[in-house]
Amino acid sequence: MDGKNNTDYSNFILMGLTDFEDVQVVLFSLFLLIYLITVLGNAGMVLLIHLDPQLHTPMYFFLSHLSFLDLNYSTVVTPKTLENLVTSPTFISFVGCFTQMYFFISLGATECFFLSSMACDRYVAICNPLQYPVVMSRALCGALILASYVVGFSESFAIVFCIATLHFCKPNVIHHFFCDLTPILILSCIDTHDIEIMIFILAGSTLLVSLITISVSYGFILTTILKMKSTSGKRKAFSTCASHLLGVTIFYGTMIFTYLKPNTSYSVGKDQIASVFYTIVIPMLNPLIYSLRNKEVKQALLRVMQRRERVLGT
Repeated sequence: MDGKNNTDYSNFILMGLTDFEDVQVVLFSLFLLIYLITVLGNAGMVLLIHLDPQLHTPMYFFLSHLSFLDLNYSTVVTPKTLENLVTSPTFISFVGCFTQMYFFISLGATECFFLSSMACDRYVAICNPLQYPVVMSRALCGALILASYVVGFSESFAIVFCIATLHFCKPNVIHHFFCDLTPILILSCIDTHDIEIMIFILAGSTLLVSLITISVSYGFILTTILKMKSTSGKRKAFSTCASHLLGVTIFYGTMIFTYLKPNTSYSVGKDQIASVFYTIVIPMLNPLIYSLRNKEVKQALLRVMQRRERVLGT
C-alpha cells in the first residue's frame, strides 16, 4: 500500500476491549460505576478542602489539585470508553484522537510532578516542622503547581506534535479503547525509531526526576522517623506518609510497566489491562486512599455537614 499523508485520515476506529456483547454489558456497568465514584470522590474532595478552613494547608492544597487532575484525567478517557462498549467499534476523528492523546499525556506527566511536590511537602513537614509554614508558603505551593502544569503540558505538546505529523499508510484501526501512544505509532508507514527514542527520553526523564525527588524525600523522612524516641510520634509520622506512598506505588508501577519498554514488546491484552487500571481505576482510588484513613478529612466532612444542618435549621 502506498504511503499517504496523515491528513487523509478523517477518523480512526477504536476497536475497544472486547467484541463479546455480554462482556461489554458487564464492563459498561462496572466502568460507569467506577466513573461515577471517581467524579463524586474527586469533586467531593475538592469541594470539602475548599469549604473547610482547617484543610487550607499546603498538603491539602496539593491534594485538591491532585483530585482535580484525576477528575479530568478520567474524563479524558472513560466517557469515550463507555461509548465504545455500547457502539463498538467506535469512530473518533483525527483531531479528536490527538486531542485525547494530548490531554491524557499532559495530565499524566503533570501528576508525576504533583506527586513529587507532595513528597517534598511531607519532607518539610516531618524533617523541618518548625520551618514548615515559612518554607511551604502559598507562593511556593502555587509556583510548584504552575510549574507542574507548564512542564507536563509542554512535554505532551512536543510528543503529540511529532506523532501527529507522521505519515500513516496502514488501516486506521486502533486496537485499543483510547488513543494511546503505541497503538498509534504502529499505524505509521515510516520508521518511528527516532520518535520512540524521544518519547522514551521525555517520559523517562519525567519519571526519573519525580521518582528521585520522591525517593530522596522519603529517605530523609525515614531517617528522621527512625531517630524519633516517641512511638506515637513515629506512628503519626508514618500515617501521614502511608497514603501518599501507596498512591505513588500504584501510579508509577503501572506507568513504568506500560511505557518504559520497546514497542516490540507491546501486547494488546496485557497493555489494555494496565491501561484500564491507570486511566479508569486509579483516579477512583486516589480520593479513597487519601480520605478513608485520614482523620482530618473525616473530621472536616463532619464539620461541613454540621454547618449545613445548622444553616438549614435556621
